Amino acid sequence: MWNRRELMLRGAGLSALAGLALPRLAQAQINGTAAIVSGFPAGGMGDNVARPVAEKLRGHYASTIVVESRTGAGGRIAVEYVKRAAPDGLTILQIPSSPMVLYPHTYKKLTYDPLADFAPVCSTVTYAFSFTAGPGLPAEIKTVAEYVAWAKANPKLANYGVPASGSALHFAGMMLQKATGIEMTAVAYRGGAPLLNDVMGGQVPVSFNVIGEVMPHIKAGKLRSLGITSAQRSIFLPEVPTLIEQGYKDIAVQEWLGWFLPAKTPAATVQQLNTMVREALQDPAFVAQLATYGLEPVHQSPEEFARRVKADYERWGPIVRATGFTAED
Repeated sequence: MWNRRELMLRGAGLSALAGLALPRLAQAQINGTAAIVSGFPAGGMGDNVARPVAEKLRGHYASTIVVESRTGAGGRIAVEYVKRAAPDGLTILQIPSSPMVLYPHTYKKLTYDPLADFAPVCSTVTYAFSFTAGPGLPAEIKTVAEYVAWAKANPKLANYGVPASGSALHFAGMMLQKATGIEMTAVAYRGGAPLLNDVMGGQVPVSFNVIGEVMPHIKAGKLRSLGITSAQRSIFLPEVPTLIEQGYKDIAVQEWLGWFLPAKTPAATVQQLNTMVREALQDPAFVAQLATYGLEPVHQSPEEFARRVKADYERWGPIVRATGFTAED
């Protein structure tokens, strides 16, 4: 038989063990099938991030994880779908920054509030844009200043391609027009692939593209980048100066791919998903794979990511108002 002192000591030991076990209990996987909902078609940039991460989360965050595409309306359909989902951690939104920080300023009516309807989880990757020239632009033009001089001399030819009207890439072109006073006509495509075909074919002289889409063609000498839109040079095209370096100090446009859960999702669930995504992004093989797509892993805590979303949201407001652009529903 144990005496009272032994019972007290054993009780204290069991309490300590229980305390040590609490973090493990907090990390217990969720019962059910979790869906990573993307607003864009399978096979694109989002898939290159979501599917490898889903493989690493499967059996840890949830027993089953699927990647689900809900395409249309520039990603808004997916955003609206996740907004209406139960806050149980099983419905995850993966979305580029534009639907969350840019669209609220371009669409007169949105059925979601990006700052109130979602719990920010983390950013996953960031990517910059290239101001790209193809064979439709004279080969001797290699800088933005040289392009501006050409555009002023050839205003009827100064078209530029973008993968979607009202996208951040579209606004990069409008910001360049405002900074230089040139007239450029935006030619909007349904995605990056058809745009790339026309730039490669010379049908449109220049375009704004996600770096990963044009990087192989730039390195092969089939296209050339006149400048990068990020604040710093791209680690994937370090030889190409930014537009800021070339004198256009207000043109800094870069996007992120982020994960969100519906509002009112428990903070413990948000943190659990954040931690597991961070671990996936620290895998050297996965980082190397992302580099082939021109994607740089950038992980933030839920609090840091929430601040970034709000800051980007507030930054885009004045930019959109200065252009007078309004998106069509």
